[in-house]
Amino acid sequence: MTDLTGKLLVAMPAMPDPRFAHSVVLICAYSDDGAMGIIINKPLPDLRLAKLLEHLEIAQAQAATGLGDAVQDAPVHYGGPVETSRGFVLHSPDFFSAEGSMQVTDDITLSTSTEVLVDMARGQGPGQALVALGYAGWGPQQLETEIQAGGWLLADAAPQMLFTTPDAGKWGAALDQIGVDPRMLSGATGHA
Repeated sequence: MTDLTGKLLVAMPAMPDPRFAHSVVLICAYSDDGAMGIIINKPLPDLRLAKLLEHLEIAQAQAATGLGDAVQDAPVHYGGPVETSRGFVLHSPDFFSAEGSMQVTDDITLSTSTEVLVDMARGQGPGQALVALGYAGWGPQQLETEIQAGGWLLADAAPQMLFTTPDAGKWGAALDQIGVDPRMLSGATGHA
């Protein structure tokens, strides 16, 4: 299989793992050793970015920063079932930290250091961002097996999908992007 870095995984309706039901996952790293991705459409119901910053003891700007209430209101997403206390920020490429950032695509960067959160709290971070706790991980050949079994569809990632499409609409938008009508998808996977 070709490099899947920067691709979206779109869960099929019959996804057997409830943690991934109707998920859209951005693959951030892919190699012979496995894959790592962030679920981009599942906000945590009781956690906003302001509360996370408070928990991390990161001071938030009190004056107008150009972000308005974006930091206060931004959701924190469930990024996946692995290391759920570890934070990840997917964002526009206008922020990069040599110690904690990696380019996923030309338009999407992943940062893991608190530096990006500190800058966001000051109103000086990336122009667009999605914050998540945890990630999805697959061992060697595990993801390929799941794709071949019909558990996932592949789509191209686009910044507007991550940063501007409402979370509740990302699954449908990803399917629409590849020309798939969700009403036509079977509830069973892996059988022809």
